[in-house]
Amino acid sequence: MNIEVYTQSAIKLTENIIIYFDPYQIKEEYHDADYIFITHDHYDHFDINSIQKIIKETTKLIVPKIMEKIGREITNNILLVEPNQNYELANFKFRTYSAYNINKPYHPKDMGYLGYKINLDNTSYYIMGDTDVVPEIENVETNICFIPIGGKYTMNYQEAADYINKIKPQKAIPIHYGSIVGDVSLKDKFKELINKDIEVNIYIK
Repeated sequence: MNIEVYTQSAIKLTENIIIYFDPYQIKEEYHDADYIFITHDHYDHFDINSIQKIIKETTKLIVPKIMEKIGREITNNILLVEPNQNYELANFKFRTYSAYNINKPYHPKDMGYLGYKINLDNTSYYIMGDTDVVPEIENVETNICFIPIGGKYTMNYQEAADYINKIKPQKAIPIHYGSIVGDVSLKDKFKELINKDIEVNIYIK
């Protein structure tokens, strides 16, 4: 599996299929997406200009239920999903998880914002979305975890490190820093706190 992380929380997974999560500030006209997953409707996660650069005729768009209206303005090939449910597509299965803030107003629980865990070729990838460490995700089992570390709108790097050390994925990939909030130096502070048996892969430098 080839993993690419662009600005903020934009992720691209490429193997036999191409999957994007929260594409943001995509520069090139790729038009190669088989699937596009959106965690929530904030501009740095739901970037219509970027979606238009990667979408093609057969692309399926997966969005939280609350985004139905704006999702259908892009395509009718859409799947509406809710937190903490299991789903199956033609190529793989995935599960949704709650993503929200506990003591901050930016991502209310009742909006139904999401994280996604997808399973591809016996490997699971958990893209957390913009979230704090909330009860619904305390015991997620995954091989690779894409975790926000920027603070303010999400957990900070210390909370993120504590979470990774608890769930023990094989790999942790920090996201949601180095752009809108959170200096790029946070990646090093995060990595220093991670147990040595967990690999940390840095993409946003």
